[in-house]
Amino acid sequence: MAYTAIDDPELYFQIKLYTGDGSTPSITLDGDEDMQPDFVWIKNRDEADSNCLFDSVRGATEVIHSDASTAEATDADTLTSFDSDGFALGADVKVNTDTEAYVAWNWKAGTTGSGTTTGSGTGKAYSYSVNTTSLCSIIKYVGNGIAGHTIPHHLGVAPSMMLVKQTNTTRSWMVQHKSTTATNWQHLDRTDITASDIRAWNNTEPTSSVFTLGTYDDINQDDGTYICYAFSQKQGYSKFGSYTGNGDADGAFVYTGFRPAWVMVKRTDSVDYWYMFDNKRDVDNVMEMKLEANTSDAEYTSVDWLDFTSNGFKWRYTGGGVNADGGTFIYMAFAEAPFVNSNGVPCNAR
Repeated sequence: MAYTAIDDPELYFQIKLYTGDGSTPSITLDGDEDMQPDFVWIKNRDEADSNCLFDSVRGATEVIHSDASTAEATDADTLTSFDSDGFALGADVKVNTDTEAYVAWNWKAGTTGSGTTTGSGTGKAYSYSVNTTSLCSIIKYVGNGIAGHTIPHHLGVAPSMMLVKQTNTTRSWMVQHKSTTATNWQHLDRTDITASDIRAWNNTEPTSSVFTLGTYDDINQDDGTYICYAFSQKQGYSKFGSYTGNGDADGAFVYTGFRPAWVMVKRTDSVDYWYMFDNKRDVDNVMEMKLEANTSDAEYTSVDWLDFTSNGFKWRYTGGGVNADGGTFIYMAFAEAPFVNSNGVPCNAR
């Protein structure tokens, strides 16, 4: 059997914990491999500060928030540069309050380009940064308001999950996940159940070259500007799927094929939060430290949530947001280490 796994996930995804100093520090990632990030997601763990998202396509200092529908803001005191092994910060309290604890999740893209969008209506400008090994693409595009507008993503395979935000005005985030099909969507900044309308993704599944838009202003307003974070599943590195909860402390097990470094989960059949866990804030099982993509809340540490295992994750919490009996959930996960490497050899268990 041939394998195409990523043997070293740190080449493409790293997590950094740091303590703010209220000054202008350079933050160096801790991985054994140097990695210049192109997508950085920062959250203050101690205080109710918004999740701050930055990417190299829009440019340093351009911040959007996963927990808010507000437009992009230019803030020279936030993330000031993407560096060869990390990033530099200003003194904004959301990313760098003196003595407060932060986490930064970092993805690498890297190959840049630009062009004109395709499909129905007038073509519009787009630019991108993509990594065709880890299957991560960051696409900035302009909408045209016409159903069937198609946006090239350059991944070479169909995206498994996309996070889209209009940046020039107040709009909610739009999420497309392979497990809920292209008729449906979720809002990253809300707790809503999965919604369905052809005007979102035009009832058209993404292909290996493009994703298709309907007429919703949230993703395709004429001359609106948007950012899309698109990911495709990669053996040993990333997994996007769904599961059904069992409402038991001996909870649902989700097979990923790797030891997770980061997991985000959302219930789709009931109102609930986007829960996020990682192996740097919480180094041992049972994991207790939870953050939420759709709120500015500080880290919550009073529940036994889940175990990260050598080949997936297993719930230890009975609550509705992650493991309700019969509830349906979607997730995205990135690896610490593959369960089986590119030669088909099992890696060490945790």
